[in-house]
Amino acid sequence: MRRVGSWPQDFPATQVENLSHDSLIRRAVSLVTDSSSTFLSQSSLALTEALSEYSKTVYTRIAVQRRYLASLGKLTPAEKDSLLEVINSQRAQASDRLDECRHFESSWINAVNMCKLAAEAAHSSGAEQASTMLRAHVQVAQTQVDEARKVSEDANKKLAETKVEEIQRMAEYAAFRDNNEEPELHEAYLRED
Repeated sequence: MRRVGSWPQDFPATQVENLSHDSLIRRAVSLVTDSSSTFLSQSSLALTEALSEYSKTVYTRIAVQRRYLASLGKLTPAEKDSLLEVINSQRAQASDRLDECRHFESSWINAVNMCKLAAEAAHSSGAEQASTMLRAHVQVAQTQVDEARKVSEDANKKLAETKVEEIQRMAEYAAFRDNNEEPELHEAYLRED
């Protein structure tokens, strides 16, 4: 006949030892570090991809805007409207991408903070390996995000330069139209980017 319940004598002594408070805390900390690490991985991936997409959108806008500036006075009204529509579309897309970056950056910051707390909890409970691995993961994630941020900052700098070029080019074009003579073009407008 089989017993339905279990009695302490039914478990080997090693199993009872593994259920000590310290052991249970280390197991719980392991779950926390694993979950925090997964949260950090996913939020890092989302943020770096969002920053990359933002940068691509900005560079596309720059290319179209430079093409427009180089073609001032040579476009038909329909071509001009078409290019301006593309520029405005890229501007709107960049704004949407920037909002997405802010959203994912918030999640990423929370994940980094959670990982730091989990690493400290792992250290306090004696799970040194988990603590060390999680801290290393945070450093790698920060490096990846910093690289993606640098690319987007570079894109923003190029966009600012393009805006300055636009102001200069528009002033030259306006002067040309007023004087009805050939505008003096800077070398930057003559090269293909």
